[in-house]
Amino acid sequence: MATFEPIDAHQHYWDPARGDYGWLTPDITALYRAFGPADLAPLRASCGVARTVVVQAAPTVEETRWLLDLARNEPSIAGVVGWVPLDDPHAGTLIAELAREPKLRGVRPMLQDLPDDEWIARADTARAVDALIAHDLAFDALVFTRHAHALATFIARHPALRVVIDHGAKPPIAAGGESGFAEWSRAITRFSQFAQVHCKLSGLATEAAPGWDDSTLAPWVAHLLASFGPQRLMWGSDWPVLNLNGDYERWHACAQRLTTALRADERAAVFGGNAAAFYRLGPQPAG
Repeated sequence: MATFEPIDAHQHYWDPARGDYGWLTPDITALYRAFGPADLAPLRASCGVARTVVVQAAPTVEETRWLLDLARNEPSIAGVVGWVPLDDPHAGTLIAELAREPKLRGVRPMLQDLPDDEWIARADTARAVDALIAHDLAFDALVFTRHAHALATFIARHPALRVVIDHGAKPPIAAGGESGFAEWSRAITRFSQFAQVHCKLSGLATEAAPGWDDSTLAPWVAHLLASFGPQRLMWGSDWPVLNLNGDYERWHACAQRLTTALRADERAAVFGGNAAAFYRLGPQPAG
């Protein structure tokens, strides 16, 4: 039986003093401070998580370079998902330059924050996508249900591009209601029909109302598993954003309980193996 290293497929490090996190304002008191590897280390140890994939939190190349600098001497960072201006005429050259850093494993355009929900289907991103494919880099899709049509159009246009849906496409858990679940579940099913698409079992606690428990998240997790199976689903914490409505150990334990029906090797894949394969992560350094 294959053994998989436990990996957190989605978390963030940031420092508000850098000044390029437009969404991170002082009124978000739980998050408005610097978060680095030393802050996460005891939480990883408690949950048995060996390494992580660090995902961008600012739409700037400068933050991507900062994360890559951080990753260079931090063994717990297995890979970095950065940001590039995908519609820039010189995006291909920039991606080629950044790809010289071995821990760059993908890019994310923060689609949820763009004013045009159809941007990813309309923008001229061909040069950037060609470069991502050429350098074997992945594409993280940060979307809501309302982006489903545009993202599906983009995915269909680029069958060689590896895509992962962040946070299960941010389902409307707090709102409740059958219509919200139905619309979201159709979008997830549609994404899962593309063989190159994976999905992150992450961010669900943040989308739930305060006081969530296993039963709150169970139907949403069940649909993600039914759609993508244990072969294309990867667990992520979304820490420290998670701190807005939960904590690392609580979410990790919840996700473990909600996947107990899987075989041991399938759970190991969800909690590490799939992230390693999807992001082409190198082996953990010895020592």
